[in-house]
Amino acid sequence: MADLSQEEWTKQLEADTNAVVLDVRTQDEVDQGMIPNAIHIDIFKGQGFINEVEELDKSKNYYVYCKSGNRSGQACAIMNQLEIENAYNLLGGFSEWEGDVA
Repeated sequence: MADLSQEEWTKQLEADTNAVVLDVRTQDEVDQGMIPNAIHIDIFKGQGFINEVEELDKSKNYYVYCKSGNRSGQACAIMNQLEIENAYNLLGGFSEWEGDVA
């Protein structure tokens, strides 16, 4: 897991042909907007979150965000435990996001 600034996260994401953006916020938060093309798995689902993460392609690189960077950091740690080696946490999260919003 790596904590990346918005600039690092965006630059690395744009250059990564094997990237998946993962939003781990609640549905209410997602309804207020999300980073384009992100998939949504709410970390508060507990075991449901783990089950959905286990279904993900472990060969991909995951760019993970939440509202502030705390939950996404936890999500990256869980993903590493589930043998997803490349999980990148967006420091500052969606609340500090300056890029496009869907």
